[in-house]
Amino acid sequence: MNRRNFITSGLACVSAAALPRPAFAYPDRPIKLIVPFSPGGATDVAARLWAEKVKPVLGTVVIENKGGGGGVIGATEVARSPADGHTFVFGNTSTQVILPAIMAHPPYDALKDFAGVYIVCLSPTCIVVHESVPVRTLAEFVTYAKANATKLSYGTAGAGTMTNLSGELFKQLIGAPGITHVPYKGSAPGVTDLAAGHIPMMTPNVGGPLLQFHRTGKVRILAIASERRIKAAPDIPTAIEAGLPGMVAANFNGLFAPAGVPKPLLDQVAKLTRSILAEDEVQKSLVTSGFEPVLDSGPEEAQQMAASELARWTPIIKKIGFTQ
Repeated sequence: MNRRNFITSGLACVSAAALPRPAFAYPDRPIKLIVPFSPGGATDVAARLWAEKVKPVLGTVVIENKGGGGGVIGATEVARSPADGHTFVFGNTSTQVILPAIMAHPPYDALKDFAGVYIVCLSPTCIVVHESVPVRTLAEFVTYAKANATKLSYGTAGAGTMTNLSGELFKQLIGAPGITHVPYKGSAPGVTDLAAGHIPMMTPNVGGPLLQFHRTGKVRILAIASERRIKAAPDIPTAIEAGLPGMVAANFNGLFAPAGVPKPLLDQVAKLTRSILAEDEVQKSLVTSGFEPVLDSGPEEAQQMAASELARWTPIIKKIGFTQ
C-alpha cells in the first residue's frame, strides 16, 4: 500500500474517537502545534480542542504556547520550520493579517511563507467593561468614554492583535483617541485583571471565561463586534445594533503550515478537521466558548480567508494610523 493510501485508510477511522490509533505513514513522529498566545485565551481553547480530537488518528500532538509580540514570535517559528507536515501554527487574524500589515519589517510574509490548512472557527471581539463603570449600554458607554477618555484604559491580548485593532477602531469611531492601551500576553490575564477591576475596559475576543464573568455580573459585555449575534450569547446585541456602525472586528482561528508542505498532506489534515467539526459535540464545545464553527473550510479556503482579510483590513489600518 502506498503512502497516500495509508493516510486515507487512517482517516476512515476519524469519527470513532474511542478506537486505537491506526498505523499509517503520516505522521511518523509527534506533531508540534504552536499556539502563539498564552494558555487559556480564546485561540488556545480552540487549539486544544482540535489537538485532543485528532489524537486517535494523528497520535501525539504537542502544544507549545509561545506568546509575545502579539503572536509574531510563535508564528515566525512555524514559518521557518521544515515543510514536512509535523509543525503547524494555530494562527488567527492577528498573526496572518494584522501583524504583516502593520510591521515595517515583518519577519514573514503571511501569504508566501504559510500554507493554509483549515479555518476552524470565527471569534468576534466585544466591548466589555468592569461592573464599576457606570453604564449599562454601549450608547451610554460611548458618552462616558468621550467625557473620560484620558482617564480610561483598555486591555487587549497584546500589541498588534485583533483585540488591539478592535480597541483602536472603537476609539477612532467615537472620537476618543486619549483612551490608553494596556497590552497583555494573551487575553486570559487581561480578562482576569478586568474582572478584578484593575482595568476598566477590554476589547477581547468572546470566550467562555469572559461569558461566565458577564453572566455573574463581574463584567458587562456591552456589544459584540460582529455583523450577527453569536450563538453563545444571542441576548447581547451587536455594536451595529447598538448604534455604532462600522464596529466589526473578528478573528478567524485555524491551522496554517509552513509553505511547501505537500498538498496531499494538507488535504488529509483538512479532511480530518472537517470530519471533527461535523460532530455535534465539537460544535457545542466551540459555541459554548464563544466561537462560531466553520464547517466547510480547507486549504484553498483558509488561504483565501487570509488574503481577503489582509485586503480588507489594510486600508482600515492605514486610515486609523494603527501601528504596533
